[in-house]
Amino acid sequence: MGKNEFLTPKAIANRIKAKGLQKLRWYCQMCQKQCRDENGFKCHCMSEGHQRQMQIFGQNPHRIVDGYTEEFESSFLEHMKRSHRFSRVAATVVYNEYINDRHHVHMNSTQWATLTEFVKYLGRTGKCKVDETPKGWFITYIDRDSETLFKERMKNKRIKADMVDEEKQEKEIRKQIEKAEQLMQLPTPESDQPSQVEPPRELNVDDGVKIGFSLGSSARPVTKEKREASRVVFDDEEKYEERNSVNNLKRKESGGGKSALDEMMRDEEKKKEKINRKDYWLHEGIVVKVMSKVLAEKGYYKQKGIVRKVIDKYVGEIEMLESKHVLRVDQAELETVIPQVGCRVKIVNGAYRGSIARLLGVDTDNFCAKVQIEKGPYDGRVLKAMEYEDICKIAQ
Repeated sequence: MGKNEFLTPKAIANRIKAKGLQKLRWYCQMCQKQCRDENGFKCHCMSEGHQRQMQIFGQNPHRIVDGYTEEFESSFLEHMKRSHRFSRVAATVVYNEYINDRHHVHMNSTQWATLTEFVKYLGRTGKCKVDETPKGWFITYIDRDSETLFKERMKNKRIKADMVDEEKQEKEIRKQIEKAEQLMQLPTPESDQPSQVEPPRELNVDDGVKIGFSLGSSARPVTKEKREASRVVFDDEEKYEERNSVNNLKRKESGGGKSALDEMMRDEEKKKEKINRKDYWLHEGIVVKVMSKVLAEKGYYKQKGIVRKVIDKYVGEIEMLESKHVLRVDQAELETVIPQVGCRVKIVNGAYRGSIARLLGVDTDNFCAKVQIEKGPYDGRVLKAMEYEDICKIAQ
């Protein structure tokens, strides 16, 4: 039996020693060979096979490094998708799980020298949501599969359809209000007719004289007095009922009670609030304040910036107003900014989400503001008590 055959004690001992992970600095990615110590790695680098692989690498080094980089990134994200698809996990935990496979692409053959650089790259490209904490870097996989995107599009389509139905209901309510106001302004029949009423006259007919009645349409033109009389006597029954309903509404309002119209508008307000109240509020183009104490050392704490881009609904790319630096901050570490009275604001949450309004006043005791909507389907409506968290200053 030969010296280095498979079942010799020497070969078995070598396999036992090579079992498990070895040091990364003694691994050759081009030859896919792991050495156990520095002397073995030195001998491998002097071998003819390694020299041939280095000649191939020297012909086009960038292409080979890019290939390893792409393979490492795709394998890492595939592992994230399978194992931690919907969870926030430490980057070191994911990396240790990934390198358990001995035949993985090693990081020393890619364009990234450290795991921190690779994690920052995933955050910049929007492939993962990245957070830096005192315990290290944490990442969350962003699912961009076709099925997930399709579900998201269908959800947005349903929300838009609900908004359209809501606007139609608003228009119908406005029409009813205008119709009621017009009916209240109509003059009553008693004011149009003269107060003088002719007394009935007795009809004296001589004997032998015939009297005829015409029941069809007459060829003679109808005078104004006859039209007015017929309008008074034979008034339209529906208009009469509408006037009665309007008078009842007016009587309720004068008596201090709630009208049916107010109840209907209040129900619509509650419905819009339920549909448009979300747990995310970031919008592009608004001014926010950074409240992250982690960024206090870098001078960003309580500094203002403009939201240039919203990523995954909860993360915003913030361009700082003073330094012009761009940061990625979660909405939990941001606050809305209330401008001076008279400035324009954006309603970022609640029933009128997305509308542009003008700030009319601020109630500091109750932490709310009075605004008037300027753009959108609710133009001109005044909202007397909007919470600070639901409105935000618009960047000029």
